[in-house]
Amino acid sequence: MHTQWLRPRRADPRDPAIQQAAQMLRRGQLVAFPTETVYGLGADAGSAAAVAAVYRVKGRPADNPLIVHLADAAGAGRWGELDAAGRALLAAFWPGPLTVVLRARPPGLAAARGYATVALRMPDHPLALALLRACGRPLAAPSANLSGRPSPTTAEHVREDLAGKIPLILDGGPCGVGIESTVVDLSEPLARVLRPGQIDAAALGAVLGRPVLDEPGALAHRSPGTRYRHYRPRVPVALLEPAVDEATLAGWVALCRRHWPRLALLAPPAQAMDGVVFRAVADSEALQAQLYGLFRELEQAGVGLILVQAVTARAAVMERLRRAASVVLSGAPEARALAPLLSAEFRNGS
Repeated sequence: MHTQWLRPRRADPRDPAIQQAAQMLRRGQLVAFPTETVYGLGADAGSAAAVAAVYRVKGRPADNPLIVHLADAAGAGRWGELDAAGRALLAAFWPGPLTVVLRARPPGLAAARGYATVALRMPDHPLALALLRACGRPLAAPSANLSGRPSPTTAEHVREDLAGKIPLILDGGPCGVGIESTVVDLSEPLARVLRPGQIDAAALGAVLGRPVLDEPGALAHRSPGTRYRHYRPRVPVALLEPAVDEATLAGWVALCRRHWPRLALLAPPAQAMDGVVFRAVADSEALQAQLYGLFRELEQAGVGLILVQAVTARAAVMERLRRAASVVLSGAPEARALAPLLSAEFRNGS
């Protein structure tokens, strides 16, 4: 299959590239497009065949649910049972990186795959909204990558994973947020965060006027990205958590380099070291925006191991790092802590 790559001239439903993408979606084809979080792999959420194609192309487990993207907040009440609490959150955070899980209204969407709940969001990206309006249908859109890989934050990342597998990539430039949306479950009396994102439980609770449970991974059948291995590059990641001092970090680097001479280090600028492929991460915001791209860049650079110094207090970013990591290191350098990375699965001769 030939994969077209189009960059719309303007974020307008009448733009020729957006019109072409909308026509393909209405015919049941798949189109990758940008959102403010990551690139999504769009499919007509009402088409069982199109939804099945998403799972097939990504290699996505059949029980990992999809998020349905909407052109406006009114669609939430059409496809899910929306109460006053839900309306308050939508008014505060839509469009934006917030997914709400609601009780599904019959007959439901094919993307819900028979679940009693449906996950909905309205993206805050002009090109995504223009495409949704041009298409005139809700779009199921998980991240436009192969299942388990780092999520794509540029059109080039999509091409790396899906060229030859989908007919069209819409290029809208880099994604601004850089990690997937917060998922909050509103289908029960107690609201709870099922997947952390840029909008945290405290911000949600401030709008609702009551606490929101912070339970990532709970009710995994209702939320994507909480049950399976995610976000991992093709080379192993070792996470230093909590952050260690300069001397301890140098010790870990020296120990790792015995096994992986071409070692990559993600750390604050002040921790730059000779003999490693160093990538500076200035602060939490920079790490969030750059994380997946850095994983892919270092993977292509041929490193044998990516060592990450925990530099952020953002729960959502730390959750992604923990899920990407093959091992979490702490304390003084210790050779046996690297044992899981020296198995046949991870020895790559780098």
